[in-house]
Amino acid sequence: MDVASVTVGVEEEFLLADPETGAPVAKNIEVAQTAATAGIHLKPELTRCQVETNTSVHSTTAGMIRELRELRRDVAGCAEKNGVRLLAVAIPPTVPHRFPVTDTPRFRRIGEGFGMLAHEQGLCGCHVHVGVPDREIAIQVGNFLRPWLPLFLALTANSAIYRSAETGFASWRNILWRRWPSAGPPPYFTSADEYDATVAMMVASGCILDETMVYWDVRPSLTFPTVEIRVSDIPATVEETALLATLVRAAVMTARTSLAQGRTAPPIPAQTLLAAYWKAARTGIDGDGMDPANGRMMPVRELLDKLVNSLDFALEELGDHTFVTNTIATVFARGNGARRQINAFRAHRDVRDVVTELTNATLQDCQ
Repeated sequence: MDVASVTVGVEEEFLLADPETGAPVAKNIEVAQTAATAGIHLKPELTRCQVETNTSVHSTTAGMIRELRELRRDVAGCAEKNGVRLLAVAIPPTVPHRFPVTDTPRFRRIGEGFGMLAHEQGLCGCHVHVGVPDREIAIQVGNFLRPWLPLFLALTANSAIYRSAETGFASWRNILWRRWPSAGPPPYFTSADEYDATVAMMVASGCILDETMVYWDVRPSLTFPTVEIRVSDIPATVEETALLATLVRAAVMTARTSLAQGRTAPPIPAQTLLAAYWKAARTGIDGDGMDPANGRMMPVRELLDKLVNSLDFALEELGDHTFVTNTIATVFARGNGARRQINAFRAHRDVRDVVTELTNATLQDCQ
């Protein structure tokens, strides 16, 4: 497989917050306008307290990391000019009762059609796009990735504090996000036709407005020739985002190799996968996780080792094996976003300490 053809791009969603309290601030239009004058295109999200950055298409991890750092640094500067702070956090650590929906025709329709689901958002994720030849391959690759989705979630969990309190979950965002009718792990699809028929049924039933509201954690992109992986919280640091993207890229390469050899993915039962999701959201990297392939419980670190071993050949082809193993070791030593939030909060039971920790993580190594 030509490694250069397996390209990767990343979308990161950020919270705009009060610098002191961490409360969401409805200024995404203003921040986007400031960014536009600097030549940076920001995509406003559903609620007015969010913005999204998009990298260009990359064939190397080093290039992707450079751009991720530049985007965080520059957009944080645009936010500061508008009196707000850019935070890489998956849910606001302290929130109002209602989030204002961004005033566009589409977002107004979502707000009107989905009630408090839309008005209780402020949820920030990270989406990884990996190039694939066509939609049929995207569907089959998605089947291969399904068992690893809970592990990607555990690794990037970054939403442990909500409403100025511990949630008891490493990723409370995931628990909230899966209330949407089209969110969470996708079904096992045998073909693109089956996928399209399921989406058409959901549109016809009114569960979603249109196919752009398919929020499954793996889906064929509507915009790009890619498979899109959407399971993760926004990681706390650039290195963690790059680790996620590199693991996903290698997993897609490995899946494509299996497909080329005539093998298809095993159909993991939906309830098994949901149990693994719940466990990943609950414990993050600090404890046991479930291997959906066999239902066994084991430490998350062992699950990650199992994943990396299965991706050895692809990671060597990419030249990223050392980066992946070193970064995993760093994350477990320092903690991912969820652990960092909990440690900061428990020091004084003050959410302002969490905001400081998140601020530092967001721009770590970006200056």
